[in-house]
Amino acid sequence: MDFALPDDLIELQQAVREFAQREIQPLAAELDRRPRYPWASLRKMGAMGLLGILTPEAYGGLGLGHLAYAVLLEEVAAADASHATIAAVTNGMPQALLVAHGSDAQRQRWLPRLARGEWIGAFCLTEAHAGSDAAALRSRADRVAGGYRLNGSKAWITSGGEAQLYLVLAKTEPEAGARGVSAFLLEKGTPGLAFGAPEPKMGQHAAIATGLTFEDVFVPADQRLGAEGQGFVMAMAALDGGRVGIAAQALGIARAAFEAAARYAGEREAFGQPIREFQGVGFKIADMATRIEAARLLTLRAAWLMDRGFRATKEVSMAKLAASETANFVCDAAVQVFGGYGYSADYPVERYLRDARVTTIYEGTSEVQRIVIARQVHRELGR
Repeated sequence: MDFALPDDLIELQQAVREFAQREIQPLAAELDRRPRYPWASLRKMGAMGLLGILTPEAYGGLGLGHLAYAVLLEEVAAADASHATIAAVTNGMPQALLVAHGSDAQRQRWLPRLARGEWIGAFCLTEAHAGSDAAALRSRADRVAGGYRLNGSKAWITSGGEAQLYLVLAKTEPEAGARGVSAFLLEKGTPGLAFGAPEPKMGQHAAIATGLTFEDVFVPADQRLGAEGQGFVMAMAALDGGRVGIAAQALGIARAAFEAAARYAGEREAFGQPIREFQGVGFKIADMATRIEAARLLTLRAAWLMDRGFRATKEVSMAKLAASETANFVCDAAVQVFGGYGYSADYPVERYLRDARVTTIYEGTSEVQRIVIARQVHRELGR
């Protein structure tokens, strides 16, 4: 059993860490106070291949696996959670599903621009009334001559209005339930596609999220992704990869909060000694370090299993659950270590706490992860 990362991945990890700390981290506080979509730094990420980590080299990506994806995304998230969310989404469903289910023409048309970061991709599943119960979506795609007519709306779409390519799930056969959902690829500027105002969020302010509306949007038949009626099935099959990404992002946020708290505990003095010498603080630091390490091992193991072709649904959900809950625990503890300063926007830990909160919600809530894990456990036990 070898827990060491490959030498080439360690070198890449170090290069990404240096890039993220130099090009992204200095922007984080300002982007939080005055939100804007960080196109300039995203272009630099694209030039490094960080927006096409899993996409094959033949289509402009790095052609790496899920282990590399998790390691590199953690580095981005440790610098800024918003950048990591944008990267996770555009690396994820749009590209992953194009690679797995796209036609040669579709892959050639869209993957190179996405992988190089010239375009950003968005995934459009959630609706105002359909979050965890995603199969309850109401957007419709009715067959017409030459394609489909799309009507409906989506909510909480990361990069909404900024992305150039939107992977949209809509019902083509409403009476068929989840088996009646199909996937479509829409480019920004398509007539009838409109975007709402950015959502006023608790954190991750630069990862702009908006609603989308579709009013008689014509989608050519060659912009349907995969077979008709298979959209929901394809998306659910790709969730494992997305959840590994969120686990890695949560780890990055947790690591940043932990490192800030550990440094502060060594610098801040009370009663004539650094506060890290007090058990109340020292135990917090120990718990933070232990939980981060445990969550990282779960995450890297899940990614390792996926790279080897194993079905890792249980392990992925365990990683996502552990990492997201750890991020919230660690960021909360970091604020406590900072005391009154932890509540001040002059220090980063209050931002880390706000940024971490959503990791227990998107790509499946913690409650959903527990349902998935429990079902997999019972299945393995044959009960």
